[in-house]
Amino acid sequence: PAGSTCHSCVSFILLGIPGLEDFHVWFAIPFCSMYILTLLGNCTVLFIIKTEPSLHEPMYLFLSMLAVNDLALSSSTVPKMLDVMLLGSREIGVTACLVQMYFVHTFSIVESAILLAMAFDRYVAICRPLHYVTILSNQAVGKMGLLALARGVVMVIPCALLLRRLPFCHHRIIPHTYCEHMAVVKQACADTTINRIYGICVALAVTMLDLSLIATSYAMILRAVFRLSSREARVKALGTCAAHTCTILVSYVPALFTFLTHRIGRNVPPYIHILLASLYLLLPPTVNPLVYSVKTQQIRQRILGILSYRKKLLLDH
Repeated sequence: PAGSTCHSCVSFILLGIPGLEDFHVWFAIPFCSMYILTLLGNCTVLFIIKTEPSLHEPMYLFLSMLAVNDLALSSSTVPKMLDVMLLGSREIGVTACLVQMYFVHTFSIVESAILLAMAFDRYVAICRPLHYVTILSNQAVGKMGLLALARGVVMVIPCALLLRRLPFCHHRIIPHTYCEHMAVVKQACADTTINRIYGICVALAVTMLDLSLIATSYAMILRAVFRLSSREARVKALGTCAAHTCTILVSYVPALFTFLTHRIGRNVPPYIHILLASLYLLLPPTVNPLVYSVKTQQIRQRILGILSYRKKLLLDH
């Protein structure tokens, strides 16, 4: 029976995109392409930053952290997502599902913290340039990275523990492409008030705190920029923030939509919600290295140098 409980369930069933099961293969093609671009783009950025001593600065160290986090975030979900869509392998163990859920939300929280750290980096570079080296030493950058990771790890542990104690319904069908917290909570045949309240509190605390601090940083940056007498100096200062601004929009807009539709979006078709929830994990890791490669002169020049060198080698042979 649909309402009966299961204390020893060993697996869930991931439906993928509900209502669009017949088109899974067509969705899998762009999803797979985005994942390949994610791997190539972020690994290229990491390689360039590692091998170019002039890029061993706070801004690029934060970008390295973002690239590593994006690789981890997409790799924790996309392989199983493609397995569901291409091979029809929809079953996932309860433990594996909870582990995937833990990684998804941990890396999402870490991503938000890294974006906040990058906003702080831009604030110090523009508003307090004389103290930049002192404030953002390599040691300070490392501590900020560890703090970002620790916050994600600690905040998501209760989500997994609170879910682990619940009995799940026998139907065990998750209408999603991956194990997302609220999607798994809805499978429980018990009172999930604590789970829901904790999930909302974490989401609101992380989003509101980080967005508020990012907005404050940019308000102070804009105030400092428009005090500059030279138009060229203003354009250059704003240009250093362009890539980060694009990353913020790509990361937060789908995330906020996903969060809101779970709670108040009763009239949003399920397939729209699931598609956007999937893009929320796929889009930022794919777009971030492209944005920084185009908008950051040092990385762009290094990539063009590598490509021209390889082209020369091919022509010589």
